[in-house]
Amino acid sequence: MSREIVYRPEVKTDVDDAFRWYERQLAGLGEQFLQAVAAEVDRLADDAESYPILFRGVRAKMTVRFPYVIYFRVRPNRVEILAIVHGHRDPRIWRRRR
Repeated sequence: MSREIVYRPEVKTDVDDAFRWYERQLAGLGEQFLQAVAAEVDRLADDAESYPILFRGVRAKMTVRFPYVIYFRVRPNRVEILAIVHGHRDPRIWRRRR
C-alpha cells in the first residue's frame, strides 16, 4: 500500500544543511545526497511498516550511500517524516519534533 509522504517543517533545514555541507566538499555531491534521500523516502511510501518501532511509534531507516537516518512515523494514510539527520548526531533529536 503506497502512502502519501509528508514532512515536518524542520526536515527542510536538516536536508538543506546537509546539502550545503556536501556541496562544499565536492561540487555535485549535494545533489547526489538529495537524490539518495529522495530514493529512500520514496521506498518508505510502500514499505514503511517493515521498519521496527524505536520509540512511541517512531521508526528509522538508514540511507544507503550517505550516513543519514530518516526518522518517521506511519499513519493510516501517510508517512510523516520527522527528521533526516546524520547518524552520529544525537538520535533523540526527533523526540522534540513529535
